[in-house]
Amino acid sequence: MTHLAELESRVRTDLETLGIPGAPWTRRRPGIYDVVIVGGGQSGLGAGFGLLKERVTNFLIVDENEEGQEGPWATYARMLTLRTPKTLTSIDLGIPSLTFRQWWIAQHGEPGWESLDKIPRLEWNDYLRWFRQTLGLPVENGTKLLSLSEAANGVFSLVLDRRGRKEIVMTRKVVLATGIQGGGEWHVPRFVSDVLPQERYAHTCKAIDYSQLAGKRIAILGAGASSFDNANAALTAGVKEAHVFVRRPSLPQVNPIRFMERSGVIPRFATLSDEMKYEIMASFFDRSQPPTNDTFNRAAAWEGFHLHLGAPWQALADTPDGVEITTPHGVTKADFLVLSTGLVTDPDLRPELGALADKMARWGDRFTPREEIRNAVLDAHPYLGGHFDVYPRTEADAKAVYGLFLFNYGALISLGLSAAAVSGLGYAIPRLARGIADQLFQDDQGPWLQDYLAYSEPEFVALDERAVASTNAKAS
Repeated sequence: MTHLAELESRVRTDLETLGIPGAPWTRRRPGIYDVVIVGGGQSGLGAGFGLLKERVTNFLIVDENEEGQEGPWATYARMLTLRTPKTLTSIDLGIPSLTFRQWWIAQHGEPGWESLDKIPRLEWNDYLRWFRQTLGLPVENGTKLLSLSEAANGVFSLVLDRRGRKEIVMTRKVVLATGIQGGGEWHVPRFVSDVLPQERYAHTCKAIDYSQLAGKRIAILGAGASSFDNANAALTAGVKEAHVFVRRPSLPQVNPIRFMERSGVIPRFATLSDEMKYEIMASFFDRSQPPTNDTFNRAAAWEGFHLHLGAPWQALADTPDGVEITTPHGVTKADFLVLSTGLVTDPDLRPELGALADKMARWGDRFTPREEIRNAVLDAHPYLGGHFDVYPRTEADAKAVYGLFLFNYGALISLGLSAAAVSGLGYAIPRLARGIADQLFQDDQGPWLQDYLAYSEPEFVALDERAVASTNAKAS
């Protein structure tokens, strides 16, 4: 029996008790939002709730996908469960009744929670929808950001595709809560795209229908967890053989994220020096996140699963009998290739940032690391302030990017596991929301000062005449 209605009532009571959202204080400008959040997944929804806690209510969240399809959970994510511990909290921002735990218990009881190992992926997606609906967050689906540019008087002009209608929306602040891929693009190696026709391969970010490959052989490139997620999904759908190729001689065993969660690195990463941030992230990029034990064991249990270690792809050839893959161990044939090759973060790769990308500072502009750890991938990341605010590349660029916040994977080097990671959202969202609210307040400090100096609303009202007379008599 579900008790969601009771939980939703408790949420309303908790928020009312805490005065959330409270009376808005920002100075409204006709036809202009205070904030537009691009992305209605977990990061965008969390950012919206963060703004409500700051009493900023004049905002809009847009997402190009239909409701329930935001983010990766119901689309290209193919793991059975989240990889983070179930006890981590995130977008609830410290409100117990808004946690995934209470949402789960309302439907499955305390024993159901105790027996749960990890959070099921699709149930996490359902929780996000419940979170959105319970808080009444203003999300507009089917709306894609085409471009944004700085307009007059500190206002951004956003060109939106609203279900085929191109419209312009004005806003003072923009938050790009566009997830892992929102900082750049998914990476397809040139040695694949230059050799093979597109129908022969797909990146794991694509909507691959593995049932159409039933009875066939697939080859998966990459040592990351998604390689094994896709092997499981493919073999479950009837694929005959799934070959996972890993360049390294052994699979990674240590997950540095677990250390970050326990040690205090995630909540306090922003306080570190640039040197320390770069050092940590250079190591992080060098240490792939391993698959979970249950994911690997599930894949390895399939008769058609094959793992090739120390097997980089040296050459590919498209033949009538499939793609021939040459590795140091010989040639393997596959009917279809799946690329678990991650992504490249670089604002230049984002079409919506066409007017602003070259005005945004990068790590390569602001910091020079030790030569032995220098990494061009890290250097291309945007250099952000402590509240996910974009720094200008030059002083002349300051006006154009002021008010732009990157709450996506592009923030990784500047703010660590934060904007697109369940592990960090609970710490990152208040930091983002405070930064936005501070900017909105500072932008209007002149008018606020005038209002303060002119403020004359009486709080102490006159006493009745007898009380005044009695007081005067005592004074004399």
